[in-house]
Amino acid sequence: MFSDHDNPVSSAATAAAQESETPQNAETTPAAETAPAAAEAPATAAPVQAVKPEEAHAHAEAQAQTAAVDAEAAAAAEEAASAEEMSKLIDQYGEPQETASQNEIIEVKVVAYTEHGVVVDLGGKTEGLIPASEFTETEVPRPDPNATIEVQRTGETKDSFVIVSYQKVLRRRTWEKLDVQFKAKETLTAKVVDRIKGGLVVDIGVRAFLPGSQYDLRPTSNLDGLLGQQVQVRITKLNRRRGNVVVSRRALLEEELHAKRAELMEKLSEGQTVHGTVKNVTEYGAFVDLGGIDGLLHLTDMSWGRVRHPSDVVKPEQELDVIILKFDKSKQRVSLGLKQLHKETRASSASRWA
Repeated sequence: MFSDHDNPVSSAATAAAQESETPQNAETTPAAETAPAAAEAPATAAPVQAVKPEEAHAHAEAQAQTAAVDAEAAAAAEEAASAEEMSKLIDQYGEPQETASQNEIIEVKVVAYTEHGVVVDLGGKTEGLIPASEFTETEVPRPDPNATIEVQRTGETKDSFVIVSYQKVLRRRTWEKLDVQFKAKETLTAKVVDRIKGGLVVDIGVRAFLPGSQYDLRPTSNLDGLLGQQVQVRITKLNRRRGNVVVSRRALLEEELHAKRAELMEKLSEGQTVHGTVKNVTEYGAFVDLGGIDGLLHLTDMSWGRVRHPSDVVKPEQELDVIILKFDKSKQRVSLGLKQLHKETRASSASRWA
């Protein structure tokens, strides 16, 4: 891991968009009705039942698309707002350009340790010195005695020693490795080391930026509580020249979700009883998470009796068994039923009205 001076953090930020519900249009009351009848209309009328399951699916998909667009716009605005701040960090910690000779990497042998640093044999009766600060001010481990290592010339001399850098070579090799991992879309283990505007700073060998919008599938309210934790991420942007890396945890979660969804799609069938968790409740029903796919439990399929509002039957986070009434694989739409699992209730209800 290298210090902030070795690798400035790039910026990208996010903001979560809040999903809003579209109210149902109230039915008009005929002018001939009396005032008391009009007052009772909201309690007796159930216009939400007129919303068909297909319309409910389409309405939910439209809301999801709108929320996604709003979230992307908000994230772009936040990223633009914090770009100037990160640019200042880059300018502050950016390293000066090096000459071609200084970029050359050479192999040397460790010959001694001194209070000034690690002495290496450069050949031709010339000795080099790796300054002690490269080890005391960073977490770079000191090389073993007699080990053959790679160093880079700095163009400086001190007390007849040629000053060389061990840390710079390690950092270059780290960047080369990250470049390979970026192109191969590998999964990396990162440690959260700091909380900044718009997201988190994580350590993947160098400092990288994890935008708040890329931490989870849904907005995370408390990013501060993640300090010190290790998370799995993937590199989404890499600019080696400027020392900028952006990573995402959400990309991995989305892949897992898509894989789980594809597997589940092959197992679902109409008439099948499945177990799920109520995700959210709307005016016209509830959406139930079946383990990667959300199914709609419509108001009219909740109970054989009359239901004024879906929340009278189910609550968010409630687990329950439901039956698949309709399954459209091409559109990934699932219509669910709850009352159909209790046919004896239907029979007893019919007997009361016989």
